[in-house]
Amino acid sequence: MSGEHLAKRSFSLNGHRTSIALEHEFWARLERFADQDQTSLAALLSQVDVDRGLHPLASACRLYVLERTEALLEDPA
Repeated sequence: MSGEHLAKRSFSLNGHRTSIALEHEFWARLERFADQDQTSLAALLSQVDVDRGLHPLASACRLYVLERTEALLEDPA
């Protein structure tokens, strides 16, 4: 997969400035989850950042989307 399929966005997360490069589909899903939670995308990403452990932030974002999507499939209500 080449970098041209990634969209890079910059955020201030938990007091530090960072950039995250993700596929458009992951950005769309993260934005949808932020809307569902009635929070900002930056706030959602801040929580992912806090919870990511040793994962790089972009990987943690993808894992978050995967886990949350799987949870929806298990309990669609």
